[in-house]
Amino acid sequence: MKTKKKELANEIASSIETKLAEAGEQSKKVKKAIEKSAGKLADRIRKLFKKEEEKKKKQAAKAKKKADEKSKKASKKAKKETVKTEQNNQGAAATPALVTPQPITASTPTTPAKPRTAPTTTTTPARSRSRQTPTANTQPDSTSSEA
Repeated sequence: MKTKKKELANEIASSIETKLAEAGEQSKKVKKAIEKSAGKLADRIRKLFKKEEEKKKKQAAKAKKKADEKSKKASKKAKKETVKTEQNNQGAAATPALVTPQPITASTPTTPAKPRTAPTTTTTPARSRSRQTPTANTQPDSTSSEA
C-alpha cells in the first residue's frame, strides 16, 4: 500500500509541477510544499478508495443474503404446497363426492304483467288574448296633425 501511495503522490506532484513550470521556474520551497500536499492528497484518495471498496463488499454481501433468503422462502413455500396437495389428494380419496344441490324454485306462481297503455291526455283550449301589448309610441304624432 505504501508503494501505491508514493506512486500516486509522485504522479500528482509531477503533474502540478508541469503546470506551474509554464508560469516560470519554481523554488525549492514551492517544490517541497507541492510534494507534501501531494502526499496528503494521495493519502486521502487512498482512504476514499478503501471506503468505496468496503461499501461494494457490504452491498454484495447484502445482495447475497437477500438472494439466500428468497431461495429459502421459495423452497419453504414449495414444500408447503406439496404437503397441501398431498393432503388434499388423500382427503379427496377418503371423502365421497358431494352432490350439488338443485336450485330452489319459487313456490308461488308469478302472474304476467299487464300491458301498459298510453296515458290519455286532456287537451285544454288555447287561451284567447283579450289584452294586446301596448305599442312603444303612446302619444300621437305631432307632426302629422299640425301639418
